[in-house]
Amino acid sequence: MTEMRFAANLKWLFTEVEFEARFDAAAAAGFSGVEYASPYAHEPAELRRRLGDAGLTQVLINTPMGAPGTPTRAGLACVPGLESEFRAGVERGLEYADALGCGLLHVVGGVVPPGVGRDEAFARYVANIAWAAERADGTGVRLVLEAQNKRDVPGFVLDSQAQAAAVAEAVGADRVGLLLDFYHLQVDEGDLIRTYRRFADRVFHLQVADPPYRHEPGTGEIGWRGVFAAVRASGYDGWIGCEYAPAAGTVAGLGWMRTVAE
Repeated sequence: MTEMRFAANLKWLFTEVEFEARFDAAAAAGFSGVEYASPYAHEPAELRRRLGDAGLTQVLINTPMGAPGTPTRAGLACVPGLESEFRAGVERGLEYADALGCGLLHVVGGVVPPGVGRDEAFARYVANIAWAAERADGTGVRLVLEAQNKRDVPGFVLDSQAQAAAVAEAVGADRVGLLLDFYHLQVDEGDLIRTYRRFADRVFHLQVADPPYRHEPGTGEIGWRGVFAAVRASGYDGWIGCEYAPAAGTVAGLGWMRTVAE
């Protein structure tokens, strides 16, 4: 059995204070690691200082994404014709990951654009991930791929955990693995424990939230005691990102770590 390490997602948690104050808030609440999708509005030196002052590890960041409502709002990796922009985003993500001492970069897949066939978009995705894997080789940063549910992200390029795992295997499973988010998995596929066990050896990072409202574990439909028991039994030694919207305040909602996660 392994001890589980939880990372606060600073986009979703501690929104009671400004982003810059969330590092200290997370540390005060007992977190030792943090993640967030986009660091790019801040200078790396500023973020590194806040991490150091709070005694936190940067666990995960994402590659850059477009603004809400744009074709790249959920990532660029599957969008034909944007190869240069995609590569520049990977380069920028690797630069930030290195500066922040962050070991994982989530290469966000994207939504199949209007007028583009799903097969064409998926082929572009695989080619882009293969390029990113080669670029990341030797950097110390590993890449993760995430299948997101189609209710929240209609048209997302990856259909399933199995498809994400197949891409990781094809392009280099030692450098590329899965970001398995139990919330997305429950909404799209279900069968959480069996699916997790099937792909556990390819999982580099986990995230948690409870459907249907994406609040903290214990507020919705997932049987978390069984899920966390399966994670422990698998020997998983990575971080578990808390990517949920607190139901009634961040600190007030952290009790699940002493109940459903024990």
